[in-house]
Amino acid sequence: MSSFPRIRSVESFIISIPRDTPYLGPLGPGESVNARGYLIRQGNRAIYPSTDMSVLIRITAEDGTVGWGETYGIIAPDAVTSIIDDVLGPVILGRDPRDAMVIQEDLYDLMRVRGFFGGFYVDAIAGVDIAVWDLFGRLLGQPVVKLLGGQRMARIPAYVSGLPRATLEQRVALARELQARGFDAFKYAAAVSQEGIVREMRQLREALGPDVRLMVDLHWKFTAQEAIQLVDQLAPYQPYFVEAPCQPEDIEGQAQVGAAIKVPLALGEEWRTVYEVRPRLERRSMSILQPEMGHTGISQFMQIARMANAFHVKVIPHASIGIGIYQAASLHAAAALPNCPMHEYQHSVFDRNLRFVQTTMRCEGGHFMLPEGPGLGTVPHDDVWQYLRPKGGG
Repeated sequence: MSSFPRIRSVESFIISIPRDTPYLGPLGPGESVNARGYLIRQGNRAIYPSTDMSVLIRITAEDGTVGWGETYGIIAPDAVTSIIDDVLGPVILGRDPRDAMVIQEDLYDLMRVRGFFGGFYVDAIAGVDIAVWDLFGRLLGQPVVKLLGGQRMARIPAYVSGLPRATLEQRVALARELQARGFDAFKYAAAVSQEGIVREMRQLREALGPDVRLMVDLHWKFTAQEAIQLVDQLAPYQPYFVEAPCQPEDIEGQAQVGAAIKVPLALGEEWRTVYEVRPRLERRSMSILQPEMGHTGISQFMQIARMANAFHVKVIPHASIGIGIYQAASLHAAAALPNCPMHEYQHSVFDRNLRFVQTTMRCEGGHFMLPEGPGLGTVPHDDVWQYLRPKGGG
């Protein structure tokens, strides 16, 4: 009996795809792109790239089969690739890709006692983990969703995330265009809600009607008391959920908001492991959990989602900037869950970057179509390599 192909090589790549309009919309007052290509949003004081930045990972087995991963490399991507090239990749050479979850746990163990149980280190693990799962599925000739306990959905309801236009009038018009295309759930971004967060919710409700699900991402802008007051003002417009009201480290504030408001609270895009999620679940801080595949990888995503289900919390995955590899991984994982009513659709990123992957994955008529084929069913297109950025800060 021949042995199962082991991991032969691990490689990482930085991709930087130019875009005319930055993520979240045009530059606002006091905002500019610096010499490194970053901008700081005044609405939430967070830094963003002016391009679509991502880190891709290619893992090759002894028989030449390739698995692809992607991770959250939007800021200082060289930190992520250095960790993969110097630490993670060499450690997993010779490992059996069928041991995907064991490999993820082993990589996490390497640096946990040095304080690296978050940030760039765990983002790097996430990308490697996705690639290992993809390789596992390709070697077996099975879609990843079939390896995660079973498939519940072939298509997943999608909500529109972000209305990247300069004015409220233009954002409302964009929402109506998307509604005409079959979408019935919309989220806008408080960080660029220049005309007022409550006013934007009111005008979207008036324009889109009573049956549309409306959400707002508060982008960690407020203290607990400020958030509670704001959500009370939003409540008459029946938000489906409000997201991220307090700063990420404010566990007590998150719990305070969750207990005080009469609107579902969504949290968690910035959390990477079950260890960050557990204390929030124990405090009943939220009713919706938003794991980000680019931070968690498949192994932690599934552990987080299963834990959420035990607390009767819904999972509505976050989906950020990438070319589509970790979007595909997120759809595979979401399709295996019993508690996932819909998935985020970053249309301004997903639609324009879909040309950089070979896949049947798409979003239309208000639903994501799960990619077909073995593994993730999604691989980089040759066109993406024209946007390869040299490592070392070049």
